[in-house]
Amino acid sequence: MRPPERRRPPRQARRVGAWTLCASLLLAGCAQPVSRPPGGAALAPPWALQALPGSEAGTRLWALERAARVPPLRYRVLVIPGSGCAGLAPLAERYFAGLLHAEVLVLHKRGVHPLDRTPPDQCPARFVQADALSTWRADARAALQAWAARPGRADAVPTVLVGISEGGELLPHLAPQVPRLAGLVLLSASGLDPRDAAHLQAQRQGAQAAWQALEQAQDGPQPDTAVVQGRSLRYWRALWHWRVAQPLIDGPWPLWQVWGDADALVPPTAYERFAAQAQSRTAPFCSHRLPQADHGLQSPQGDGVQWLWARLEQWARQPAQGWCAPRS
Repeated sequence: MRPPERRRPPRQARRVGAWTLCASLLLAGCAQPVSRPPGGAALAPPWALQALPGSEAGTRLWALERAARVPPLRYRVLVIPGSGCAGLAPLAERYFAGLLHAEVLVLHKRGVHPLDRTPPDQCPARFVQADALSTWRADARAALQAWAARPGRADAVPTVLVGISEGGELLPHLAPQVPRLAGLVLLSASGLDPRDAAHLQAQRQGAQAAWQALEQAQDGPQPDTAVVQGRSLRYWRALWHWRVAQPLIDGPWPLWQVWGDADALVPPTAYERFAAQAQSRTAPFCSHRLPQADHGLQSPQGDGVQWLWARLEQWARQPAQGWCAPRS
């Protein structure tokens, strides 16, 4: 079956300055140079805002939540988005339209409101200083624990955990917090440790000198608060030692990697290298390459994101076929 008609998302943005080390899809980035739409703009139905606790007293994480578009409820989808300081509310209805029988929760980082439209190169200093994979992991764990404890979560509905770009780097660390976890999806996320994926991207772009400078900076005497390539050294130091590949390979959860071979932000070599390593998994694994698709899974053939959701819908209707079964 042909993917749905192409619908191009907002243009991609780079995680760091003049060169792309470990870039992520900034789904709502670059829309407008404002922090939040003026006039108290509200969410478009059927989406609602939820405030969930973070890992420290007094902190909270905002989430977008939506009930299944079409009854019956067959599964839940928890989404960990990519980097940046823009929210997903401006495009949520279109982006997640293909999840028909799924309840959807989209978690946002500390300091990010779903209605924010801040460009990635204008993130406020408080966000830059707070942003780090270790903080994001702790906050997301606390938020998901609170979400899972809410009334109505004791049913038998399976849950799929989706990591978009940088969000994929949290998946093995969050999986134990997800009740009735059916599987993990790496959407435009290689599965490699972020330092390894970034190194491959630097090689592809001929940016080895910039990579070496960043390596020296994160290993140097400057304080964690110093900002290098648009991120604090605290961020880079956490990334440098972050482990994703082996926890994903060792994990007991079905794993699906979906990527585009025209991705400008993550080299095909990174996807292929992880896919080769993941063949040793005891749990189901499959890797799906979308020809000519970019980091947002858009291609001349159509919208790869909606194609992916259609595959999840098929699995939810016929779970006995197994994880990422061929499309009927």
